[in-house]
Amino acid sequence: MREWVCYLLQCADETLYCGITNDLPKRLLAHNAGTGAKYTRGRLPVRLVYQESCEDKSAALKRERQIKRLSRAAKMTLIKSL
Repeated sequence: MREWVCYLLQCADETLYCGITNDLPKRLLAHNAGTGAKYTRGRLPVRLVYQESCEDKSAALKRERQIKRLSRAAKMTLIKSL
């Protein structure tokens, strides 16, 4: 089984999208093909700016909720921490 990942995308309009997956390459292709999240469909192309490995799906969902609650400035700090 593949590891779960929490990730941040930067959309063409400079907004950020946070999600989780256990197949990041496939999910990125889906986002850029317009078949990913509804939020990203009108904001193509998107690019991966942050990813974080998680222990399991539950941990990934928890981390996603934490990141989504952050301000944009805090998310940018997280991105720059790589």
